[in-house]
Amino acid sequence: MPDTSAPAPVSIPVARQLPKTRDPRLDVLRGIALVMIYINHVPGNFWENWTSRNFGFSDATEGFVLMAGISAGLAYSAGFRVRWPWQGVARIWRRAWTLYLVHLLITFGALAIAAALASFADIPAMLWKHGMGLLFRDPLGFLIGVPTLGFQIGYANILPLYFVLLMAAPLVLWAAVRRPLWALAASGLLWMAAAHFRLTLPNYPTGGWQFSPPAWQLLFVLGIVTGIAAKEGRRLVPARRWLMALAVGFLVLSLAWMNLPGFGKTGNHLLWMANQHGAPGFMTGFSKPYLSLPRLLHLLALFYVLASWGMVRRACASRLAAPFALLGRQALPVFALGSITIYLIQGIKTETGENFVLDTMMLGAGLALQLAFAAARHHWPTDRDRAAPATVAPTTPEKALAA
Repeated sequence: MPDTSAPAPVSIPVARQLPKTRDPRLDVLRGIALVMIYINHVPGNFWENWTSRNFGFSDATEGFVLMAGISAGLAYSAGFRVRWPWQGVARIWRRAWTLYLVHLLITFGALAIAAALASFADIPAMLWKHGMGLLFRDPLGFLIGVPTLGFQIGYANILPLYFVLLMAAPLVLWAAVRRPLWALAASGLLWMAAAHFRLTLPNYPTGGWQFSPPAWQLLFVLGIVTGIAAKEGRRLVPARRWLMALAVGFLVLSLAWMNLPGFGKTGNHLLWMANQHGAPGFMTGFSKPYLSLPRLLHLLALFYVLASWGMVRRACASRLAAPFALLGRQALPVFALGSITIYLIQGIKTETGENFVLDTMMLGAGLALQLAFAAARHHWPTDRDRAAPATVAPTTPEKALAA
């Protein structure tokens, strides 16, 4: 007889049938964001003029964090529909630990590249760029700051932000599966306080983090709530023609602002006047560290259009988008490899300067290496694959003995 003494687990019901097919847009758009982040992290090359930051207020970093939240909502929310979601917490914190280790790998990989360029190519400039000189000025402080995330070298700031957001994600997920609007409201209030009062985590020895976690958490929470809704087979924000028109209009405004000097100058002056008359700075500026309102609105408008336009889904499901989808599915290893290689390219460029042919060759080789690595990772057998044969029960005595 079954044991009826133990109480049944309390769970939160799911509103609708969960979707059975993987949406190709998330992988493809994440892959495109990774490519643009890679290009933008090599300053002074021709191709950075064609990344998204030149056509609107936000850039690929905001998109990456939003999509990280969507992925978290899709992957982890089911584990928080029970009363005691300890397994869900453990899964998230294991992932956060992996991010921490990868960040350390990127940091020491960058130092190794800088040292190798100085030793073998007589190119010492990288040893003093992006804060690496702290290793020589204050070695003890460096050894304290790096493992505690109190010191981050330049262009290695995204994963620490992601780590902090994931560490806080269990609380967010627990609230979001029960009261999504309350979770969004609390996140919005925290963002406003952080952006207005310039709240961030302290750096070592001085200063603060490049990306303020109390401000950037809003994008992550928006992504989590969006991912939870998608897992339930619904949209967080319904598709409406007037919303699409409003989003497209804001994108056009942002495009003109960034590329028509007279228009942008007038707009900046109007924002300055608004600030002088009492409007908060985070509403009238374009601060990236504190996720100012124009950057936030631009990203939300862009994602609304991408999520509502049917052509985008069809394009992301095409063969032409397959390389980006592969990069997006292997986002963390691809990001780590790209982050390490950008220091090599930057070091070479300290000697060569801006050179269209050489820059194109180096960036192309780096992207090809990332794509090959993603393909290899995609086809590597996982622990689950290796364990699968052992889970098949033998059907004959001979097979049982052989096992």
